[in-house]
Amino acid sequence: MNDLRVFLFSQNLKNHQKTAIPRVQIRGHIRRTFQCTRIDLKSGNQQVVQIMNILPESRTKHIFEPLKITTMNNNFSILFQAKKSRANTNGHFPIYARVTINGQRIEFSTHRYIHPEKWSVDGNRAKGTTPDSRTLNTYLDALKAKIYDYQQQLIRENKPVNAENIRNKIFGIEQRRHMLIPIFQKHNQEVKALIGVDYSPATLERYQTSLKHTIEYMQWKYKVSDIDIREIDHEFVTGYEFYLKTVCRCSQNTSVKYIRNFGKIIRICLCNGWIERNPFINYKGRIKEVERVYLNQEEVYNLLNRHFAIPRIDQVKDIFVFCCYTGLAYSDVRKLSKSHIGLGIDGGRWIFIHRTKTDTRASIPILPVAASILEKYRDHPQAQNRGTLLPVLSNQKMNAYLKEIADLCGIQKELTFHAARHTFATTITLANNVPIESVSKMLGHKDLKITQHYAKILDKKVGEDMRQLRERLTAATQPKEPVQQERKAAKVVGF
Repeated sequence: MNDLRVFLFSQNLKNHQKTAIPRVQIRGHIRRTFQCTRIDLKSGNQQVVQIMNILPESRTKHIFEPLKITTMNNNFSILFQAKKSRANTNGHFPIYARVTINGQRIEFSTHRYIHPEKWSVDGNRAKGTTPDSRTLNTYLDALKAKIYDYQQQLIRENKPVNAENIRNKIFGIEQRRHMLIPIFQKHNQEVKALIGVDYSPATLERYQTSLKHTIEYMQWKYKVSDIDIREIDHEFVTGYEFYLKTVCRCSQNTSVKYIRNFGKIIRICLCNGWIERNPFINYKGRIKEVERVYLNQEEVYNLLNRHFAIPRIDQVKDIFVFCCYTGLAYSDVRKLSKSHIGLGIDGGRWIFIHRTKTDTRASIPILPVAASILEKYRDHPQAQNRGTLLPVLSNQKMNAYLKEIADLCGIQKELTFHAARHTFATTITLANNVPIESVSKMLGHKDLKITQHYAKILDKKVGEDMRQLRERLTAATQPKEPVQQERKAAKVVGF
């Protein structure tokens, strides 16, 4: 269909006066949304634009005001051809449609045939006004209009107008759907396969729990068991956090950690081009600073000098104290073996171990208290059977016994096994003027900022620093008169 210059009815004139818009040609049907070709008279360049609204000529001075404009190269054409090479037994030629977009062609059959004498090559349509010719031309015009509609749909969907997308529209090929749960499950399977290489079992457990919460959240809010990832938006993310805090009763930090696990799945989708917009772009998941539990010097000495009649409780106490003097986490002390003990740079015995959590190397000199505990359990049958240096129970049992130990020792704190690591970072090292860089090395941290979270500066250390500052300020403000008098006396005697 040829481009036509037409008159548009202005929406702003009460008398419906027809207002011409110069230099604008309208393709397709006149409707609320127009596809136009705008021609630059100086350069001759053309642009295809989408016009959502047109103001009268008196107000715009030949400039239209679109609510939305989408521009593209003006290389979109539709032609119909009668293929001589594919004539049927009756001598009729099949009619093919050819769509050209920026040099890329799509060609397909219209499933219509015509006698070659009745086909106009120049007009791309049937000749004459017979009923058969009018029917065929009406069909071809409708097909052309439908292809232009597909072009408009791609523009409204903010998708590129290219040969592939037009072909998919014509043949009804839907874009492949990517569902959230299979992607999440595939990720978890890959994590499971990489346990011991890039991940730990605890990491897999965390992602499996996150997947479980995600499925339950979709059933709770959307009443579905899965969702297309293109439907995940900012509301989905904030609703997920609300669900974790209210229905699951998770704390702020736990909720944020589960959301971040879910965020990794979204990043996978972004990297693969399955979604265009990141639903996390305006999400602010903030971790609250938690006051870490640690033991002061008096509480450490109380534990160290306390002996329990029940061997199992005394065993848990000793291993906890050992970690207070080495800074080892539960997963690291559980696997501690003779292969992790060696001579350090000072000639003494050190622990050289790669942390289970981060696989970073930690180098820890063995202090006398820790050495005595290793000696105490050197021949323990449980440790020998496992090939380790200490008989460490499960984390759940250790924490349960520690709560009982805290009650027996009068420690008014929520004592867990990880508190031993905090105690090493604060009471044992920093409070005794060990530099934080050395503490970071012994804890096996990659970044000094991580150590600062563990190593809480004690009031004792702050008091000591301020005492030294007070002495320096006092010395600086003392009167200097005796010195001046000595100088005057020296001048008198001739020095």
